[in-house]
Amino acid sequence: QVQLVESGGGSVQAGGSLRLSCAASGYTYSSNSMGWFRQAPGKEREGVAAIYTGGGSTYYADSVKGRFTISQANANAKNTVYLQMNSLKPEDTAMYYCAAALGWVGPLGALQVNWYKYWGQGTQVTVSS
Repeated sequence: QVQLVESGGGSVQAGGSLRLSCAASGYTYSSNSMGWFRQAPGKEREGVAAIYTGGGSTYYADSVKGRFTISQANANAKNTVYLQMNSLKPEDTAMYYCAAALGWVGPLGALQVNWYKYWGQGTQVTVSS
């Protein structure tokens, strides 16, 4: 059974930083797609960043480029993907979800909700001005 567990959310002032973690289990971690998505109240879920764990290719939404970095774990923390969020803005406030898909969904699918099969429960990020 695939499980994705997010952690690291919280409240921070504008300009601050947070690092989200997503631990995957029951899942062949290598050579698959993992992404971070977010959903603010009253808005649709949107893709933020994605990584192909087989080759390390990364993709970002325009709204977070240069501020957010997605990375995969080193040997000491396997099956984990991180989202480092810097220079946070109030508009980054949302529930953040980790998601996984078998294989590589490709550049067109990397930030698309419908391409991902497995989802975590989410972690709240709140940025105050």
